[in-house]
Amino acid sequence: MTWPTGREVSRLVLWSLLAGLSAPEAARAQYSDDGYGYRRAPAYRPAPEPQRQFFWPWEDRPAAQPQAQPDPGRPAYRGAYRTPRPRREREREREVVPSREGRSVQRPKPRPAPVVARPAAPKPKTDPRTQIAVFGDSLAELLGQGLDTVYEANPDVVVIRRAKGDSGLVRKDVVDWPKAAEDYLKSNPKVSYAVVMVGANDRQPLRDGDQTIEPLSERWRALYRDRVDALLKVFTDRKVPVVWVGEPPMKSETLSADITSLNEIFRDRVQRAGGVYVDIWPAFVDENNRYAATGPDLEGQQAKLRTADGVHFTKAGARKAAHFADVEIKRLLEATTGAPSLPDAVSPLAPEAPAPAAAGEAKLDDDAAIDRLITAMLPSLPEPPGIPALPVKPAAGPVLPLTRNDVAPGGQLVTGRPRIDRDTGYTLERSLTRGAAPPPQPGRADDFRWPRG
Repeated sequence: MTWPTGREVSRLVLWSLLAGLSAPEAARAQYSDDGYGYRRAPAYRPAPEPQRQFFWPWEDRPAAQPQAQPDPGRPAYRGAYRTPRPRREREREREVVPSREGRSVQRPKPRPAPVVARPAAPKPKTDPRTQIAVFGDSLAELLGQGLDTVYEANPDVVVIRRAKGDSGLVRKDVVDWPKAAEDYLKSNPKVSYAVVMVGANDRQPLRDGDQTIEPLSERWRALYRDRVDALLKVFTDRKVPVVWVGEPPMKSETLSADITSLNEIFRDRVQRAGGVYVDIWPAFVDENNRYAATGPDLEGQQAKLRTADGVHFTKAGARKAAHFADVEIKRLLEATTGAPSLPDAVSPLAPEAPAPAAAGEAKLDDDAAIDRLITAMLPSLPEPPGIPALPVKPAAGPVLPLTRNDVAPGGQLVTGRPRIDRDTGYTLERSLTRGAAPPPQPGRADDFRWPRG
């Protein structure tokens, strides 16, 4: 074994110092320019073991390994995250616009808005059999939109919205509703039903000649009834069924109280005229009968029914209010024509009813007709008995004192009379006042006699 000389040791130390000085340069060489002026570090990779330049005489030198050739089809590494696009491609996505200082600056070109498929426009309804005219204020306009949604797919029913915001029965200078309704019915004699919703703007003084009547006074109520009757008379004279929808509660408690008084007038006058009054108040209040901005919609889901002003309906609220008017319209149609409901309620899958046979003829050409005839001849089955009434449970049982050994009436709590013990002198007063303990009973926890029993 041969030890290294001093010169070889000095050369080894020198090589170690040079390797330490070149380490920062190798670390900086790992950072590269990404094409935008920023230097990005690649993902962490373990540093390769440095190639040794010095070997001891007794060590074997490793064989030289072939160097890896670069792949000509793979682009050179230009960053740790992405390869920059060509400059011309980036410039095509930018545009030059003048700035406030008069210089030209580049900014990204606005991207085109995504194409959204529009719903198909409803087909115009030609010669519908049922025409529903809606009169009133801004709430009536929203009610008409809800009815429009109900009969949108029905070609035989059309909803005509004749409402006007800020109108009412108090100020005739805005809209004189009896005259406006009469003029419209004259020009459109095919109106089948009239829906009225008015009153949200009528809490204001009423002019009677030269006098100004305070709202909701006795004189004001009498004049307001006359104006309601005048509007109803327009429809009754032309034999147009009228459905009068009451006002909903409002966010303002004072306004809601006045609306309640107006609804009472509407109900009384409409029923006297033979019309139909629809009360939608319970559909827009909470369990305490107070104004509620949210509530269940027609599908039973919680939805916002009123807008932020506390007066108007949202789309869900208008649809809910229209539902109650639609129920009365279908009921009127059934009472007038004998039809089960409006044409939109007829299912296209329902089988057609057989044509009635002529008098004196019994067509028994198929098995179904024979079965129907036999069923009609059979006596009807007796109705099943009703559910037996369960006994009513009393609110409370018999009252028994806790300081006496009394037996409940009828023996409901005990099975027999209490037996007389030998300790007949023991009372509640001895136990609680004097502190005298009762004698131990056999088998009880305080019986310490031995043997047991």
